[in-house]
Amino acid sequence: MKSVNTAAAGNRWIKKTLALACLGVTCAGASVSAQADETLNLYNWGDYINPEVLERFTAETGIEVNLDTYSSNEEMLAKLQVGATGYDIVFPSVHMQDIMAQLGLLEKTGINQSPGFENIDTSHLLAESDPEGEYCLPYGWGSVGIVYNKTLVPELNSWKEFFALPDQGKKIVMLDDMREDIGLALLLDGNSVNSVDPDELKSAQQFLLDTKPKVSAFTYDSIPMVQSGDIAAAQWYVGAMIYVKEMPDTLAYVIPEEGATMYQENMCVLKTAPNKENAKRFLEFFLQPEISALNTVQQTNGSMNKAAIELLPDDIRNDENINPGEETKEKLQIFRELGTGTRLYDRVWTKFRTAS
Repeated sequence: MKSVNTAAAGNRWIKKTLALACLGVTCAGASVSAQADETLNLYNWGDYINPEVLERFTAETGIEVNLDTYSSNEEMLAKLQVGATGYDIVFPSVHMQDIMAQLGLLEKTGINQSPGFENIDTSHLLAESDPEGEYCLPYGWGSVGIVYNKTLVPELNSWKEFFALPDQGKKIVMLDDMREDIGLALLLDGNSVNSVDPDELKSAQQFLLDTKPKVSAFTYDSIPMVQSGDIAAAQWYVGAMIYVKEMPDTLAYVIPEEGATMYQENMCVLKTAPNKENAKRFLEFFLQPEISALNTVQQTNGSMNKAAIELLPDDIRNDENINPGEETKEKLQIFRELGTGTRLYDRVWTKFRTAS
């Protein structure tokens, strides 16, 4: 088995509340029992799917949806490996999809042959184990940039400006995430966020050690602090646009000019899925542009469905942070599976997080 980083929590902006996710669907417990034919069991990141999508699927098909949630790729994989059964669909990040493929956990669905797949932007077929989309359906993607309080920082355009804020007496927060933080340090040094070069990782480690005293906290729960003005800016996901739209005079989000990391989750059917036909129907249901658009509006992240993008409200379709142009997208780097290189990252992260 490949080594999988258990330190990288990988949470999305989805840690608001699970109450919304439980509307119109059944929230599953710690394990999923055997289900009847007309059910579908999803295992997804917290609040990472529009409940209306699930309600419409049930109304159209009569298939009842059960939803269980996780907060990291590693949590999801660990649960499956210790014997959790009954799940039909999971939503791994691209690098985790590749790990799961190596472990033989994923079902070949042939979703790329289904009507509507022609709407999928093939540049998002990023999994090395699934270059044609024969297994999984691209689901959602976004950048990891900076959310900031405009009453404290009127304008912010770069990571250089972000890391200069503490010298101006303004507080900043970073994610408590190994891949994101090491990846950012590598990116700012002009290197790949997936580098396993010891010298490049040593340089990234030194950047993080030098930066650590300036950072007020390492956490996923930074949005309330930015909203209140307790901190000026935070490294965070594009899902921050939800809050920006609620408080446009106070909050802003930016993809820094140096570039950023990006995430992408795909919708995959498990080889052990008890309801494979229902799972395939859900993937095909999500190919409908209006359904994909419905999810994107609620999530404020990027869509891979070209026809769905045309259906989005102007304020989302034309927002460069949510649907950036090609020039900006070229500055975004996605994480890959590191194999044995994960041990190098673990050592860098341990030294950084334990340094006083």
